[in-house]
Order: sequence, then structure tokens, then C-alpha cells
Amino acid sequence: MGAQATNAFIFLISTLFNLYMGAVLLRIILQWVRADFYNPISQLVWKVTQPVLAPLKNLVPKHRKLDIAAAILLLVLAAIYIQIISAIFNFEVGLLLTLWFASLKVIGLALIVYTISITIYAILSWFGPGFSNPAANILYSINEPLLRPIRRIMPPISGLDLTPLVAILLLQVLGMLLPLPGYFSFTRIG
Repeated sequence: MGAQATNAFIFLISTLFNLYMGAVLLRIILQWVRADFYNPISQLVWKVTQPVLAPLKNLVPKHRKLDIAAAILLLVLAAIYIQIISAIFNFEVGLLLTLWFASLKVIGLALIVYTISITIYAILSWFGPGFSNPAANILYSINEPLLRPIRRIMPPISGLDLTPLVAILLLQVLGMLLPLPGYFSFTRIG
């Protein structure tokens, strides 16, 4: 296989895995924050992840607000992704190292999901408080638990809420402090 074909294959694999892992992660987050289940975005995430998670739900119970079956699926998908990418580059990665890289992949993906969702949430807030749509409701549910503590420390300045900017900066710093190789790269192992 040529270099261009290999790069295209890696891009395709990375994109497909990241999109599906993002959907599973969103399902976990939406259940954790108790977002509106009947919201069209929640329904989309539910329908995309349900076929794979349905058999696991019978085997693995839910613990309070945490969907353990979805968390296990997310970690397994990340581990499979690590093994595929390492096989493409002819690296042998042991089980413990695969689990370590998979955990880092999930953490990096969570940081990316929150960074993107807070950015979109901030942009939607420019349209005014009367602007309401399904995305705004879900983004509020996802981001408010993260933004509320920052808002307590840093109230709006002259009516301008800078907490999304502070939250994004904190997520960026956290991404830089953690050993996440390729933090914003969708094609690297991290």
C-alpha cells in the first residue's frame, strides 16, 4: 500500500472511530447530566449507540447516573482503535499499554467534546436569551455543570459572561498537562 493510501486509510479509520466514540461519550454525558431524553439530539445519540449497547446492558448494570456498559464500550472501542493504528505502523502494544493509551484517548476525546460544545454554546448565546432550539437545550444541559462553578468565582463583567472562555482555557491547559499525545489530532494515537 502506498503512503497516500495508508494516510487515507488511517484518516478514515480515525474519523469513524472518533465519531462513534464521540457518540458513546455523548450518551454517557447526556445520561450523567440527565438531559432531556426526548430532545431530537438525545434521540439521535440514543439510536446510534443503542444497537451496540443493547446486548451489553443486559450483562452490565447501571450504577446510579453512570452507564457502565457505555463506559466499557467506550474503553473497548478506544483499545481496538489503538491496536488498529499500532498494527498499521507495525508497533506491538501490550495489553497494559493499550489500556493506558485507550484511557488517554477517552480523556482527550472528552476534552475535545467539551471544548467544542462550550464553543458552540457560547456562539449560540450571542443570538440572545429568546433563541431556543434543541441544540441549545442539550448544550446547556451538558455545559452548565462545568460552567456553574466558574461562574460562582467569576461573575459576568459589565453583563458579559466570560465563563465559556475561561472553561475553554482551563480545558486547554488540562490537555497540555496530561500526557495526551496529539491532543487535538484526530489521526494520532492520543
